[in-house]
Amino acid sequence: MAGRGFPLVTGEYYHVFNRGVARQPTFISTSNYKQAILALNYYRYLKPPVKLSKFKKLSLAERQKILNQKIMAGENLVDIVSFVLMPNHFHFLLRQAVDGGISKYISQFTNSYTRYFNTKNNRPGPVFQGVFKAVHVETGEQLLHLSRYIHLNPYVSSVIKKEKLDTYLWSSLPQYLKGGSPELETKIILSQFTKVFSYREFVFNHSDYARELEIVKHLILDIE
Repeated sequence: MAGRGFPLVTGEYYHVFNRGVARQPTFISTSNYKQAILALNYYRYLKPPVKLSKFKKLSLAERQKILNQKIMAGENLVDIVSFVLMPNHFHFLLRQAVDGGISKYISQFTNSYTRYFNTKNNRPGPVFQGVFKAVHVETGEQLLHLSRYIHLNPYVSSVIKKEKLDTYLWSSLPQYLKGGSPELETKIILSQFTKVFSYREFVFNHSDYARELEIVKHLILDIE
């Protein structure tokens, strides 16, 4: 496990996560989730051309032009493999694209979102709990199963019912089931399946077992 005090290796994959201070909610409305999705996509670029607050004021056409330019340039701090935003925490599966990329990316994401959240709710102080956690993904199999773990989180944590999982807007699963998107590095996962529906089966076929494990964890460890 690593945070800002430990070096993260460029070219390697990491499971990055953090929760709200004192386990308090971090995303409490649809607008909160939309802001976080915008920030997590925007700050992956090495050199965003304008501040996110200014970017939000641009027309959709101007926004798309900027994003297309950055996608074509291929200059990222991180590549996002998968993600999920939960009511009081987040999980990202990231590949570090440049030295220090993950630390800078998470810092920009959390600082930007904290400013937004505090302004909206007239509150001071941090929203997220200290230094983020990062676990090195050592094998392709671990990478594959971690993507499933992340995508199952809303169901395992009883945020939504299983039949609604593939429409949960605050995770990358809907993009996976459409075959990917320019914002995500889905190929490393989806290339292991003959068709997109196979990935859906891979995720859903494990859902009840994963939820049982989560229930046992709560009973034994009394943790979230």
